[in-house]
Amino acid sequence: MTQSAYKRIMLKISGEALMGEDPFGINQHTISNIVHEIKEALDLKIQMGIVIGGGNIFRGVALGAAGMDRATADYMGMMATVMNALALQDAMKHAGIVARVQSALNIE
Repeated sequence: MTQSAYKRIMLKISGEALMGEDPFGINQHTISNIVHEIKEALDLKIQMGIVIGGGNIFRGVALGAAGMDRATADYMGMMATVMNALALQDAMKHAGIVARVQSALNIE
């Protein structure tokens, strides 16, 4: 087994990375590939924090949000981020990886 020079890493994944070849949303093949690479790092005993964006969902909505209250638009972006985090968590669960989504938004 190869050993990493790092014990802990922070991985930033843009929402756009989840689109794959699709124009928006989440491409299942792409998210599976990302999870496979995450699993390879975890197999090296690297602790990982993951930050994910929401651009694959919210960028298209942003054009229609012109003139919208700034706080409302910000909440929409945060919810898109949570949606991506939940999709990634689910894909990780199917790969046998334990993951937890944390957000400043209070979601029961």
